Amino acid sequence: MSDIKAAVPLHLNGPVLLQQLRALGEIGADPVAGGRTRVALTDAEKAGRDQVVAWMRELDLHVQVDRIGNIFGTLPGPAKATSGQLNEVPRPLMMGSHIDTVINAGALDGCYGVLGGLAVVRAFRDAGIVPSRAITVAAFTNEEGARFHPDMMGSLVHAGGLPLEEALDAIGTDGARLGDELARIGYAGEMTPGTLVPHEYLELHIEQGPVLEAEGLEIGVVENLQGISWQQITVQGNANHAGTTPTRLRHDAGYVAAATVAELRRIAVESGTTLATVGTMTFEPGVINVIARRAVFTVDMRDPHEQRLAASEARLTEFLKKIAQEEGVRISTERLARFTPVVFNAELADVIEASARRMGLSYKRMTSGAGHDAQMIARIAPAAMIFVPSRGGISHNPREHTDDDQLVRGAEVLLDVVAQRLGVAQQAHLPQ
Repeated sequence: MSDIKAAVPLHLNGPVLLQQLRALGEIGADPVAGGRTRVALTDAEKAGRDQVVAWMRELDLHVQVDRIGNIFGTLPGPAKATSGQLNEVPRPLMMGSHIDTVINAGALDGCYGVLGGLAVVRAFRDAGIVPSRAITVAAFTNEEGARFHPDMMGSLVHAGGLPLEEALDAIGTDGARLGDELARIGYAGEMTPGTLVPHEYLELHIEQGPVLEAEGLEIGVVENLQGISWQQITVQGNANHAGTTPTRLRHDAGYVAAATVAELRRIAVESGTTLATVGTMTFEPGVINVIARRAVFTVDMRDPHEQRLAASEARLTEFLKKIAQEEGVRISTERLARFTPVVFNAELADVIEASARRMGLSYKRMTSGAGHDAQMIARIAPAAMIFVPSRGGISHNPREHTDDDQLVRGAEVLLDVVAQRLGVAQQAHLPQ
């Protein structure tokens, strides 16, 4: 990193950031139900992509799209003199997130990180500063996983954790093939995923949880991220009459599913750190007076400690074996996703903390409960995250909200961190 230069008036244009957040939030909006739906690689998400690319071009960024559809807008660093041969291009400082949503979502999840990155680039453009290394803003494909599995797919492919062809062959919940949908919407790029390896990666995000608001804090310095285990469990029992079949003679898939939900709560409480959620469940034949012959449900387990997460998974496995034998049912499991906990780069976390302190903002070191693209990029580069509060801890919901001044302050912290990493001195922006 170069030496800090004389103070330069880098200024974040908060009104433009907020206007762009609102404009992007209108794409895919539902005027009746509220919220917006821009599920990955749908027509609505294509419209969102087109808008983000247009904003990148307004800043005269070099826009590239890779074969998994990740979008990169780059502000070049200093021109390099050459002597007949191409010099190695320095790795960029990268910021980013995603713009795809779940169904009926809020306007901030993911979008804030992408547009906050553009706000940082805009500050450099407005000040006429050429950064000491290139700055890249990334919008990664299919972070939510609402249509194609796994989630965080674009950043995972970028980091080399999922083969490109396997990702392109993923079949969505609507039966569509991901690669075909990329081509249909015009975002099947030519660049090989992973070409742009960042020097460092920063992701600005709403917390999506209640901690910062509950503690009256303005900034979260995210130093680690929970491991995630997703499974789909299928219980095969026997259907029979609800009024004539004695309890001792039942092979009730519905009871086994419900007992597993209760056991997951015990696992979570007794572990002290594991979180366990059953988010979907279906019964067949689904008739009020018929014992369920089949139950299919999902399990989401998370823990910031790998050993505890593995122990909770093992405990669930043993319970399923035991109850299958006791109830005379067959149980099968399918692994949907498994990510180990991530510890973010300590130096970057220290810089974020120092920026918040210098700007007079209250903050805390914290763990991210949700998965983010940053956890994938952390496999290939130093990475860290900045959180701002979420009102009521609500996210993935039309009521997702962060106050405008909180959004601007978070982006100002991001700008200050980038300025520090690129050797540009900044005067602290103290709260008004």
